[in-house]
Amino acid sequence: MNWRLLCVGVLAVCASSAAVTPAVAQRVSDDRVRIGVLSDMSGQNSDGSGKGSVEAARMAIEDFGGKVLGKPIELVSGDHQNKADVGATLARIWFDHDGVDAVVDVNNSAVAIAVVNVARERNRVVLLTGPGSTAMTNEHCAETSIHYVYDTYAVAKAVVTGVLKQGKMDWYVVAVDYAFGKALAAAVEQFVNEGGGTIVGQVRHPINTTDFAPFMLQAQASKASVIALANATGDTINAIKTASQFGITANQTIVPQLLFINDVHAMGLPLAQGMIIATAFYWDRTPESRAWSRRYFERMKKMPSMIQAGAYSAVLSYLKAIDAAGTDDGRAVAAKLKELPINDLFARGGKVRTDGRMVHDMYLVQVKNPKESSYPWDYYKVLATIPGDQAFQPLEKSTCPLVTGTIRKHP
Repeated sequence: MNWRLLCVGVLAVCASSAAVTPAVAQRVSDDRVRIGVLSDMSGQNSDGSGKGSVEAARMAIEDFGGKVLGKPIELVSGDHQNKADVGATLARIWFDHDGVDAVVDVNNSAVAIAVVNVARERNRVVLLTGPGSTAMTNEHCAETSIHYVYDTYAVAKAVVTGVLKQGKMDWYVVAVDYAFGKALAAAVEQFVNEGGGTIVGQVRHPINTTDFAPFMLQAQASKASVIALANATGDTINAIKTASQFGITANQTIVPQLLFINDVHAMGLPLAQGMIIATAFYWDRTPESRAWSRRYFERMKKMPSMIQAGAYSAVLSYLKAIDAAGTDDGRAVAAKLKELPINDLFARGGKVRTDGRMVHDMYLVQVKNPKESSYPWDYYKVLATIPGDQAFQPLEKSTCPLVTGTIRKHP
């Protein structure tokens, strides 16, 4: 009888262990958390994201301690080449074969839409620190997608409102012809009209345009007080250089809707001085931002853009959410991200809404002239802080199915 009871007891313990072990193992899939930085690594958008986003993500992993829930954190990276099909294919391989749990950056709106659709199907998290289109928190929102740094609504509202206050009411828009440019041009038109101004004309150019003369001369011929540039990085720099070469800046104000600090550095203060722009991050704004940015500078030999600083913050927030959720399951982690406040060098009092928009303060800044700049990368003076609930599209105006209630809930 004693032997029989002992055997029954042993079997019961074994059965109990068998029931518990898989549940514990499932807390972290593959016994690791793997994060993929998907970005433009070699094209015109690479300077403000690319390898800098990879390094920022690596810094976040190091600062978190290299492990979460006792499991190692790994980092991989890939180049989407600004092609939606390339980005979607790489994301699919990462999710299906390489055990990637979350994707960060995705600094191209068309690529981001494709990657979010893949991630939605695979229950993976996408931390969109690079793209700008508000489509990411409207028609293309997803349960596991977080739009983290900026969007076309926030930058256009800040810049347009600031310039309208100077009495410059007639605008001409030069926009890049893809999803991001179209969204940004639409936002400019919205805020110009709401502010009592007028859009007198618009022209669209292909991405990576080498000859901006035809487009800028059309803008000059409009005689508009303001020429708004609804493009980014290399296209913005080339448009500004062309405007200077043709003397357009003598009589018309060039207003880039998106200008990264890396772009200002590439152009130099003599060309960029006086321009009013909006940003989600400036390295020299607070003691915390300065301390982290100087660490980043030691590694990259340049100061971080808002995308790169956002990548650090997003990865750190993601790891905190895994730790709090007790799992790396995509929907569970995304839900926890929407519960936890975000307080770090990038944002104070940040919060993720139902539509995936991370709401935080934005800053209206003006590029200093060379005499105002006291040391390397001392480029901006902050004109205004725009509270997050005023900077971003109100939730009640969202067309995100998660907000409107039309999405099919997953089991």
